[in-house]
Amino acid sequence: MTHAILTIILIMGESDVMRHRVLVGGLAAALALSGLAACGNDKEPAPASKVDVVAGFYPLQFVAERVGGPHVAVANLAQPGAEPHDMELKPSQIIHIADADLVIYLKHFQPEVDLAVAQNAGDKSLDVATITPLVGQDPHVWLDPTRLAAIGDATAAKLAETDPANAAAYTEAAAALRADLLELDQEFASGLQTCDRREIVTSHAAFGYLARRYQLTQIGLTGLSPEEEPTPKRLTEVAAQAKAAGATTIFFESLVSPRVAQTLADEAGAKTAVLDPIEGLAAGSTEDYFSVMRANLKALREALGCR
Repeated sequence: MTHAILTIILIMGESDVMRHRVLVGGLAAALALSGLAACGNDKEPAPASKVDVVAGFYPLQFVAERVGGPHVAVANLAQPGAEPHDMELKPSQIIHIADADLVIYLKHFQPEVDLAVAQNAGDKSLDVATITPLVGQDPHVWLDPTRLAAIGDATAAKLAETDPANAAAYTEAAAALRADLLELDQEFASGLQTCDRREIVTSHAAFGYLARRYQLTQIGLTGLSPEEEPTPKRLTEVAAQAKAAGATTIFFESLVSPRVAQTLADEAGAKTAVLDPIEGLAAGSTEDYFSVMRANLKALREALGCR
């Protein structure tokens, strides 16, 4: 616990003191309420019989739960319905990172998580970017099911190190997840094989891995940050590209306002539809990675005129 408190102080530069006064006050309150207990998290502590896993955001939570099964308790640092890139950690979340048995994250995707992991998690962490190297600065590796399968295998290996008694169960669960992901991969490959168009026009350039895997061309209005605003010049350029490609659909994502996509659609004479990068799920959602990916496939087939 003391280690976590020191870490919060270490990750605050002098210029951040004002912003983090609330954080420090919240930490003090959390500690007081917990009686300096071992956890102090937003959710109940993991049962002693389970491996306590912290995941940076939804796809990593999904993998950890599928691979860990009944032997793990998984907490997602990102709030449901919130865009996870630039999230700020609560004091209780930093404490949880310090106390967890395993932290699964993707370096450079969530800067505050990177800092907290570097100071607190050490060899208790798994950076999935080391499993499936990033192409450029694009973090959205999970949109290629074969890459997510590799992350599942690595998660099983790390859980086996943490909990050797259940190593065989983790290996078996990862193999089952891999089989399901390869089946999904085949659905995408066959479903997108014969189409009238192969250009996908998106408000956020999050679909590079998906496009590369299935021989599509992504035309992104903005870069990798969903908060980035396009310039009028860029809007005009992409509208021209969309018209030239015969695009009928401009895609936007579920956790971000469709305003920019609608502006582009109006300019290009197209409609809008959701293509979900699966960075998180909406609050109360009953979907999971597979159902959202299959909804993405349906949307792509319609937009691209696939047969």
